[in-house]
Amino acid sequence: MHPFARLSAHHAVRALYAEVTLEPKPGLVSLRDNGSHTDMNAATFVRSLFALRRYFPAITQAGMDGLPFPALQALGIAAEARMLKATWGINTHRGAVFALGLLCAAAGRLQREGQDLEAHLLQQRLCNQWGDALRAQAIAASGRAPVSHGQRAARAYGLRSALDEAADGFPTLFNTTLPALKSALANGHGQRAARVQALFATMAVLDDTNVAHRGGRAGLNWLKASAAEFLERGGVAQPDWLQQARALHLRCVELQLSPGGAADVLACACWVHSMQHAVASQEHLQSALEVA
Repeated sequence: MHPFARLSAHHAVRALYAEVTLEPKPGLVSLRDNGSHTDMNAATFVRSLFALRRYFPAITQAGMDGLPFPALQALGIAAEARMLKATWGINTHRGAVFALGLLCAAAGRLQREGQDLEAHLLQQRLCNQWGDALRAQAIAASGRAPVSHGQRAARAYGLRSALDEAADGFPTLFNTTLPALKSALANGHGQRAARVQALFATMAVLDDTNVAHRGGRAGLNWLKASAAEFLERGGVAQPDWLQQARALHLRCVELQLSPGGAADVLACACWVHSMQHAVASQEHLQSALEVA
Protein backbone atom coordinates (compact mmCIF):
# COMPACT_ATOMS: atom_id res chain seq x y z
CA MET A 1 0.00 0.00 0.00
CA HIS A 2 1.41 3.38 -1.03
CA PRO A 3 2.16 5.81 1.86
CA PHE A 4 -0.15 8.38 0.26
CA ALA A 5 -3.04 5.90 0.46
CA ARG A 6 -2.41 5.49 4.18
CA LEU A 7 -2.22 9.27 4.61
CA SER A 8 -5.51 9.75 2.78
CA ALA A 9 -7.19 7.09 4.90
CA HIS A 10 -5.88 8.60 8.13
CA HIS A 11 -7.40 11.97 7.28
CA ALA A 12 -10.64 10.40 6.02
CA VAL A 13 -11.25 8.71 9.37
CA ARG A 14 -10.26 11.91 11.20
CA ALA A 15 -12.71 13.91 9.07
CA LEU A 16 -15.59 11.56 9.84
CA TYR A 17 -14.71 11.65 13.53
CA ALA A 18 -14.59 15.46 13.40
CA GLU A 19 -18.08 15.48 11.91
CA VAL A 20 -19.70 13.19 14.47
CA THR A 21 -18.09 14.95 17.45
CA LEU A 22 -19.00 18.43 16.21
CA GLU A 23 -21.73 20.16 18.23
CA PRO A 24 -24.12 21.86 17.61
CA LYS A 25 -25.39 20.23 14.42
CA PRO A 26 -29.15 20.72 13.90
CA GLY A 27 -30.94 17.39 14.21
CA LEU A 28 -27.77 15.32 13.94
CA VAL A 29 -26.02 12.88 16.26
CA SER A 30 -23.20 14.31 18.38
CA LEU A 31 -21.53 13.51 21.68
CA ARG A 32 -24.11 15.79 23.33
CA ASP A 33 -27.22 13.87 22.20
CA ASN A 34 -28.71 11.71 19.46
CA GLY A 35 -30.46 14.55 17.62
CA SER A 36 -33.52 13.40 15.69
CA HIS A 37 -32.44 9.76 15.81
CA THR A 38 -33.67 6.98 18.07
CA ASP A 39 -31.72 4.15 16.40
CA MET A 40 -28.17 5.49 16.64
CA ASN A 41 -25.78 7.45 18.81
CA ALA A 42 -22.16 8.58 18.69
CA ALA A 43 -20.95 5.11 19.65
CA THR A 44 -22.71 3.70 16.58
CA PHE A 45 -20.70 6.09 14.40
CA VAL A 46 -17.44 5.11 16.08
CA ARG A 47 -18.14 1.41 15.40
CA SER A 48 -18.83 2.36 11.80
CA LEU A 49 -15.53 4.24 11.58
CA PHE A 50 -13.59 1.18 12.72
CA ALA A 51 -15.37 -0.91 10.08
CA LEU A 52 -14.40 1.56 7.35
CA ARG A 53 -10.76 2.12 8.27
CA ARG A 54 -9.44 -0.28 5.59
CA TYR A 55 -11.76 1.03 2.88
CA PHE A 56 -10.20 4.44 2.49
CA PRO A 57 -6.62 3.31 1.80
CA ALA A 58 -7.95 0.70 -0.62
CA ILE A 59 -10.01 3.15 -2.65
CA THR A 60 -7.21 5.73 -2.63
CA GLN A 61 -4.89 3.06 -4.00
CA ALA A 62 -7.51 2.12 -6.59
CA GLY A 63 -7.55 5.73 -7.73
CA MET A 64 -3.75 5.77 -7.92
CA ASP A 65 -3.93 2.66 -10.11
CA GLY A 66 -6.51 4.29 -12.39
CA LEU A 67 -9.14 1.59 -11.86
CA PRO A 68 -12.53 2.07 -13.56
CA PHE A 69 -15.69 3.02 -11.73
CA PRO A 70 -17.02 -0.56 -11.32
CA ALA A 71 -13.91 -1.38 -9.27
CA LEU A 72 -14.49 1.63 -7.02
CA GLN A 73 -18.14 0.69 -6.74
CA ALA A 74 -17.24 -2.84 -5.65
CA LEU A 75 -14.99 -1.48 -2.91
CA GLY A 76 -17.80 0.81 -1.75
CA ILE A 77 -20.38 -1.98 -1.69
CA ALA A 78 -18.07 -4.17 0.37
CA ALA A 79 -17.34 -1.30 2.76
CA GLU A 80 -21.04 -0.59 3.18
CA ALA A 81 -21.64 -4.23 4.05
CA ARG A 82 -18.95 -4.06 6.75
CA MET A 83 -20.47 -0.83 8.05
CA LEU A 84 -23.95 -2.38 8.33
CA LYS A 85 -22.54 -5.42 10.09
CA ALA A 86 -20.72 -3.23 12.62
CA THR A 87 -23.78 -1.06 13.28
CA TRP A 88 -26.33 -3.89 13.29
CA GLY A 89 -28.00 -2.63 10.15
CA ILE A 90 -27.93 1.11 10.86
CA ASN A 91 -26.92 3.43 8.01
CA THR A 92 -24.34 5.73 9.57
CA HIS A 93 -21.92 6.46 6.74
CA ARG A 94 -23.43 5.31 3.43
CA GLY A 95 -23.19 8.82 1.97
CA ALA A 96 -19.62 9.23 3.17
CA VAL A 97 -18.59 5.84 1.79
CA PHE A 98 -19.74 7.10 -1.60
CA ALA A 99 -18.63 10.74 -1.60
CA LEU A 100 -15.47 10.59 0.49
CA GLY A 101 -14.44 7.39 -1.22
CA LEU A 102 -14.63 9.07 -4.63
CA LEU A 103 -12.59 12.01 -3.37
CA CYS A 104 -9.92 9.68 -1.98
CA ALA A 105 -9.75 7.96 -5.37
CA ALA A 106 -9.43 11.30 -7.17
CA ALA A 107 -6.69 12.39 -4.78
CA GLY A 108 -4.86 9.12 -5.39
CA ARG A 109 -4.98 9.71 -9.12
CA LEU A 110 -3.63 13.24 -8.73
CA GLN A 111 -0.80 11.93 -6.56
CA ARG A 112 0.13 9.31 -9.17
CA GLU A 113 0.17 12.04 -11.84
CA GLY A 114 2.36 14.28 -9.68
CA GLN A 115 -0.24 17.04 -9.45
CA ASP A 116 -1.08 19.25 -6.49
CA LEU A 117 -4.09 18.53 -4.31
CA GLU A 118 -5.88 21.74 -5.30
CA ALA A 119 -9.66 21.83 -5.07
CA HIS A 120 -10.21 22.56 -8.74
CA LEU A 121 -7.83 19.76 -9.73
CA LEU A 122 -9.62 17.29 -7.45
CA GLN A 123 -12.93 18.26 -9.01
CA GLN A 124 -11.50 18.10 -12.53
CA ARG A 125 -9.89 14.71 -12.01
CA LEU A 126 -13.10 13.26 -10.54
CA CYS A 127 -15.16 14.45 -13.51
CA ASN A 128 -12.63 13.41 -16.15
CA GLN A 129 -11.86 10.01 -14.67
CA TRP A 130 -15.26 8.78 -13.52
CA GLY A 131 -17.79 11.52 -14.41
CA ASP A 132 -19.26 9.68 -17.41
CA ALA A 133 -19.81 6.53 -15.36
CA LEU A 134 -21.37 8.53 -12.53
CA ARG A 135 -23.67 10.35 -14.94
CA ALA A 136 -24.72 7.03 -16.47
CA GLN A 137 -25.46 5.74 -12.96
CA ALA A 138 -27.57 8.82 -12.21
CA ILE A 139 -29.54 8.43 -15.44
CA ALA A 140 -30.07 4.72 -14.82
CA ALA A 141 -31.21 5.39 -11.25
CA SER A 142 -33.78 7.93 -12.48
CA GLY A 143 -35.34 5.28 -14.70
CA ARG A 144 -35.82 2.53 -12.14
CA ALA A 145 -37.68 2.15 -8.86
CA PRO A 146 -35.95 4.00 -5.97
CA VAL A 147 -34.15 1.70 -3.57
CA SER A 148 -33.38 4.14 -0.74
CA HIS A 149 -35.16 6.87 1.22
CA GLY A 150 -32.93 9.47 -0.41
CA GLN A 151 -33.70 8.26 -3.93
CA ARG A 152 -37.43 8.24 -3.19
CA ALA A 153 -37.27 11.81 -1.84
CA ALA A 154 -35.25 13.02 -4.83
CA ARG A 155 -37.78 11.47 -7.21
CA ALA A 156 -40.82 12.73 -5.31
CA TYR A 157 -39.66 16.34 -4.96
CA GLY A 158 -37.46 16.79 -8.03
CA LEU A 159 -34.25 17.19 -6.03
CA ARG A 160 -30.65 16.68 -7.01
CA SER A 161 -29.44 13.30 -5.82
CA ALA A 162 -26.05 12.33 -4.41
CA LEU A 163 -25.26 10.79 -7.81
CA ASP A 164 -26.07 14.09 -9.52
CA GLU A 165 -23.72 15.92 -7.15
CA ALA A 166 -20.94 13.40 -7.77
CA ALA A 167 -21.37 13.41 -11.56
CA ASP A 168 -21.01 17.21 -11.52
CA GLY A 169 -17.87 17.05 -9.36
CA PHE A 170 -19.53 17.88 -6.01
CA PRO A 171 -20.32 21.55 -6.70
CA THR A 172 -21.81 22.14 -3.25
CA LEU A 173 -18.62 20.89 -1.59
CA PHE A 174 -16.23 22.91 -3.73
CA ASN A 175 -18.33 26.05 -4.29
CA THR A 176 -19.92 26.41 -0.84
CA THR A 177 -18.77 24.16 1.98
CA LEU A 178 -14.99 24.21 1.55
CA PRO A 179 -14.85 27.99 0.87
CA ALA A 180 -17.02 28.63 3.96
CA LEU A 181 -14.74 26.47 6.11
CA LYS A 182 -11.56 28.15 4.86
CA SER A 183 -13.05 31.65 5.12
CA ALA A 184 -14.13 31.13 8.73
CA LEU A 185 -10.69 29.82 9.69
CA ALA A 186 -9.01 32.71 7.87
CA ASN A 187 -11.19 35.14 9.83
CA GLY A 188 -9.83 33.80 13.11
CA HIS A 189 -12.56 31.36 14.13
CA GLY A 190 -11.59 28.08 15.74
CA GLN A 191 -12.13 24.68 14.17
CA ARG A 192 -15.45 24.14 15.92
CA ALA A 193 -16.99 27.43 14.87
CA ALA A 194 -15.58 27.18 11.35
CA ARG A 195 -17.11 23.75 10.88
CA VAL A 196 -20.48 24.93 12.16
CA GLN A 197 -20.31 27.87 9.74
CA ALA A 198 -19.52 25.50 6.87
CA LEU A 199 -22.34 23.17 7.89
CA PHE A 200 -24.90 25.99 7.94
CA ALA A 201 -23.64 27.28 4.58
CA THR A 202 -24.19 23.78 3.19
CA MET A 203 -27.63 23.39 4.75
CA ALA A 204 -28.70 26.67 3.16
CA VAL A 205 -28.14 25.43 -0.40
CA LEU A 206 -28.02 21.62 -0.51
CA ASP A 207 -30.95 19.54 -1.74
CA ASP A 208 -30.61 17.31 1.31
CA THR A 209 -32.70 14.25 0.55
CA ASN A 210 -32.37 13.09 4.17
CA VAL A 211 -34.31 16.17 5.24
CA ALA A 212 -36.84 15.83 2.42
CA HIS A 213 -37.43 12.18 3.35
CA ARG A 214 -38.38 13.16 6.88
CA GLY A 215 -40.02 16.54 6.33
CA GLY A 216 -41.00 16.72 2.68
CA ARG A 217 -40.38 19.71 0.48
CA ALA A 218 -41.77 22.02 3.18
CA GLY A 219 -39.32 20.71 5.76
CA LEU A 220 -36.39 21.08 3.38
CA ASN A 221 -37.37 24.63 2.44
CA TRP A 222 -37.77 25.57 6.11
CA LEU A 223 -34.35 24.23 7.04
CA LYS A 224 -32.68 25.93 4.08
CA ALA A 225 -34.29 29.23 5.05
CA SER A 226 -33.40 28.82 8.74
CA ALA A 227 -29.75 28.15 7.90
CA ALA A 228 -29.66 31.12 5.53
CA GLU A 229 -31.12 33.39 8.22
CA PHE A 230 -28.43 32.27 10.67
CA LEU A 231 -25.76 33.18 8.13
CA GLU A 232 -27.40 36.51 7.25
CA ARG A 233 -27.35 37.49 10.93
CA GLY A 234 -23.58 36.96 10.94
CA GLY A 235 -23.24 33.22 11.43
CA VAL A 236 -20.61 32.25 13.98
CA ALA A 237 -19.43 35.87 14.18
CA GLN A 238 -22.45 36.58 16.39
CA PRO A 239 -21.77 36.59 20.14
CA ASP A 240 -24.66 34.19 20.74
CA TRP A 241 -24.10 31.91 17.72
CA LEU A 242 -23.84 28.83 19.92
CA GLN A 243 -27.21 29.45 21.54
CA GLN A 244 -28.82 30.16 18.17
CA ALA A 245 -27.42 27.01 16.61
CA ARG A 246 -28.52 24.90 19.57
CA ALA A 247 -32.01 26.41 19.38
CA LEU A 248 -32.27 25.35 15.75
CA HIS A 249 -31.00 21.92 16.73
CA LEU A 250 -33.81 21.53 19.27
CA ARG A 251 -36.38 22.67 16.72
CA CYS A 252 -35.06 20.12 14.21
CA VAL A 253 -35.40 17.42 16.86
CA GLU A 254 -39.01 18.49 17.42
CA LEU A 255 -39.66 18.27 13.68
CA GLN A 256 -37.59 15.07 13.35
CA LEU A 257 -35.37 16.60 10.66
CA SER A 258 -31.78 15.46 10.15
CA PRO A 259 -29.50 16.98 7.47
CA GLY A 260 -27.33 13.93 7.03
CA GLY A 261 -26.43 14.91 3.48
CA ALA A 262 -24.99 18.21 4.69
CA ALA A 263 -23.04 16.34 7.37
CA ASP A 264 -21.45 14.12 4.70
CA VAL A 265 -20.43 17.17 2.66
CA LEU A 266 -18.93 18.78 5.77
CA ALA A 267 -16.86 15.65 6.42
CA CYS A 268 -15.62 15.80 2.84
CA ALA A 269 -14.63 19.45 3.29
CA CYS A 270 -12.75 18.60 6.49
CA TRP A 271 -10.88 15.87 4.61
CA VAL A 272 -9.92 18.12 1.68
CA HIS A 273 -8.73 20.86 4.03
CA SER A 274 -6.69 18.59 6.27
CA MET A 275 -5.20 16.68 3.33
CA GLN A 276 -4.09 19.89 1.66
CA HIS A 277 -2.33 20.94 4.85
CA ALA A 278 -0.76 17.51 5.32
CA VAL A 279 0.58 17.36 1.76
CA ALA A 280 1.85 20.96 1.96
CA SER A 281 3.62 20.19 5.24
CA GLN A 282 5.30 17.14 3.75
CA GLU A 283 6.45 19.14 0.71
CA HIS A 284 7.76 21.90 2.97
CA LEU A 285 9.69 19.37 5.06
CA GLN A 286 11.11 17.74 1.96
CA SER A 287 12.24 21.10 0.60
CA ALA A 288 13.86 21.96 3.92
CA LEU A 289 15.72 18.65 3.97
CA GLU A 290 16.94 19.16 0.42
CA VAL A 291 18.25 22.64 1.30
CA ALA A 292 19.96 21.29 4.42
